[in-house]
Amino acid sequence: MKQNAPQVLQVSCAQMHWAKPLDYNLERTLFFIREAAEAGSRVVLFPETNITGYFFPAVLGLDPAEVAAALDKTRETAAMCHIWVIVGTLRKTRRGYLNIAHVINPDGVVTHEYAKTHLAGADERKYCRAGDKLSLFEIDGIVCTLAICRDGRHPEVYRLPAMAGAQILFQPSCSSDEVEAVVWKRASGRAQQPAGPSTRMFHCVANTIGQPPDGRQTSSGSSFIRDPNGLPLAEAGYYQEEMITATLDLSQADRYYALDSMESPPFLKKYWKQMVREVKARCDKPPA
Repeated sequence: MKQNAPQVLQVSCAQMHWAKPLDYNLERTLFFIREAAEAGSRVVLFPETNITGYFFPAVLGLDPAEVAAALDKTRETAAMCHIWVIVGTLRKTRRGYLNIAHVINPDGVVTHEYAKTHLAGADERKYCRAGDKLSLFEIDGIVCTLAICRDGRHPEVYRLPAMAGAQILFQPSCSSDEVEAVVWKRASGRAQQPAGPSTRMFHCVANTIGQPPDGRQTSSGSSFIRDPNGLPLAEAGYYQEEMITATLDLSQADRYYALDSMESPPFLKKYWKQMVREVKARCDKPPA
């Protein structure tokens, strides 16, 4: 964290439906941006692919120009509200779709993009390709990172950025699955497990709710903001669209466990340092 960076940061996470049309998604995204700004938050995080939705039978019919226009409208609203916004889209490319998180600054400029590296679900594996970098970016001088949904099951995705300085993990998620699997996720204590106990960084998750038109799946909700010990600062419910908010005391995010891993056992030390250099070298490379 830079010397002039704030010591506290108010963050909101918006929980949204995962299988609605683009127009609905955009309207709700703009609503929650305004709500977060009115609540005094500096950052608002949205679920995985919140603009396009994650229901592939609908996404495949979207015009890329419509998606770009929706992202432009989101950027305009971020600038109007003067707030950092993290939103997601499925971006069509010549080699399949990329599942992208876009970081938008309070001037409405996309300053960082990260493409999901660990794909999940039959449709995503069929239609998407994985990104080829880890996320590292700054919000007001605070070093942050991103993991998208399934990425969180692979600790190196956020532990290496923590070694590189990240104090906050933002995790857009869509934990859509068969009903039995979702109920198990809830019973086991969340679709996403807190990163703090293995890193000592803050962990902010914006997840989805709801069923698709065919009614065959659902999503587990339970968005959360957790402190570096993994303790909840704010939690959302299972079924409703809603926004949660918490204030992060950045002095708590000392990244102790991640940094300790760089020292012991000693024979791995040079490899950790090499990997951190690679993360930093690639973090600004645009998904393509």
